[in-house]
Amino acid sequence: MSRRRETPVRPVGADPRYGSKVVTKFVNRMMLKGKKSVSYRNVYGAMTIVGEKSEKEPLEIFLKAVDNVKPMVEVKSRRVGGSTYQVPIEVRESRREALAMRWIINAARSRSGRSMQEKLSAELLDAFNSTGVAFKKKEDTHRMAEANKAFSNYKW
Repeated sequence: MSRRRETPVRPVGADPRYGSKVVTKFVNRMMLKGKKSVSYRNVYGAMTIVGEKSEKEPLEIFLKAVDNVKPMVEVKSRRVGGSTYQVPIEVRESRREALAMRWIINAARSRSGRSMQEKLSAELLDAFNSTGVAFKKKEDTHRMAEANKAFSNYKW
């Protein structure tokens, strides 16, 4: 924790096409080297592909995919005496959303071949259907927290 003053939470505007703040946050997290236009092109292209592959609204699929990947609990290392314990803690909403977006983006980037739009659309569809690498990451995190439930009394 910083000893200085709290960092203000900057307001995020809605994106131009869907009017969603979540899409804007996703675009900002996906951006590399300040190239926001490239990030927008990839996200919008992926959402177009998602809309073509399924009969539902692309924004609805996107929001459900992010929601499916959001973790409820995570483990943090706590040093007690000479031992380090993995202590399960609940995740606050803003961090849940950030982790879900990060996991989806990393899973899409690690997919092989094709363009980023196709990789991202495939990962979004997998997350929507509760499958794929990002969803597996959430399941692994929950499994780890469940396994270390005995150490929850070290929470502070």
